Amino acid sequence: MSYQVRMQWPEDDLAMWLRLLQTPGVGSETARRLLGAFGLPEQIFAADHAALCKVVSERIARALLTSPSTEQSQQRERTQEWAAQPGNRIFTLADHDYPRQLLEIPDPPILLYAKGQHALLAQPALAVVGSRNATAQGIANAGKFSETLSQAGMTIVSGMSLGIDTAAHQGGLQGQGATIAVIGTGADIVYPARNRALAHRIAEQGCLLSEYALGTPAIASNFPRRNRIISGLARGVLVVEAALQSGSLITARMAAEQGRDMFAIPGSIHSPLSKGCHQLIKQGAKLVESAQDILEELQYLPQGAATMSTNNAIPDITIDHPVLQAMGFDPVHIDTLATRCALDAAAIQTELLHLELEGRAEMLPGGMVRRLD
Repeated sequence: MSYQVRMQWPEDDLAMWLRLLQTPGVGSETARRLLGAFGLPEQIFAADHAALCKVVSERIARALLTSPSTEQSQQRERTQEWAAQPGNRIFTLADHDYPRQLLEIPDPPILLYAKGQHALLAQPALAVVGSRNATAQGIANAGKFSETLSQAGMTIVSGMSLGIDTAAHQGGLQGQGATIAVIGTGADIVYPARNRALAHRIAEQGCLLSEYALGTPAIASNFPRRNRIISGLARGVLVVEAALQSGSLITARMAAEQGRDMFAIPGSIHSPLSKGCHQLIKQGAKLVESAQDILEELQYLPQGAATMSTNNAIPDITIDHPVLQAMGFDPVHIDTLATRCALDAAAIQTELLHLELEGRAEMLPGGMVRRLD
């Protein structure tokens, strides 16, 4: 489907786009059908009832010909006021600055609400996603991979959820590539609330992006849908940790449908959060151990003269602590570990507390523990 493109949108044109999506019964799919048939929104509203009924139902045709309500007009005014604020921007599907990579996906958003550094939307990007209930090692991996890729000039795209997403954004902010957070609420709402400070940092150094109208609250069904934008903006998707039923696998599936490259970090065969990554690898995702693996697969050369270390794989380490040696590489139950070390319960708890404080071990649910070296 082709769309007419204009270089700039006067305020009244933006109002027409907003009015189109406010019309009862007009969602993204119907809006794209109308745009494909008539062109720009003003041409849709200029069409007569008979012409509209050839494209949409009689009920929607009548709604398109009905004058906006006072509430709808006030909402449009508030939205236009928001768009006029420094750092805020609303991209329409026909805007010449609309992210070109999103035009490649089957269902590009009609409108994009952006807050922050809009130029990042045109930069090479990699999506980094994973579990909300990530392990400490998974969070560390997400942060380090994202920081290294950002230092190479790649923009890190994620969904600002807790866990892996949060670590990915934080890592992205450490490099020149910065980060884009694709959110499932209106661009004027921070969700989850625990990421309020992070959202403010992204609005200053990166970009917050949403397809949902201002004031849209956190609705469960909106989050899987926004995943197509996360993968659509990127050249590839890296899954750090994911259970078999993880929402990250939805992003991975969308990425595959969009023709994006897939990457996954392997983990223990006993960890539920590794099973999603292992499934992706079986299905053809590239197993990666370092950011360099991703850069080479994408044939991406680091931008500028910034120095960076692309080999951020976890190095081979000489384990100098007997408890860590006994622990091995897979999660182990504390009782089993105590038996291996010939220590009583109090002694093993003391050793593990010291290792946890040093950042060398992590306590897991169910009395399990794993090393982080």
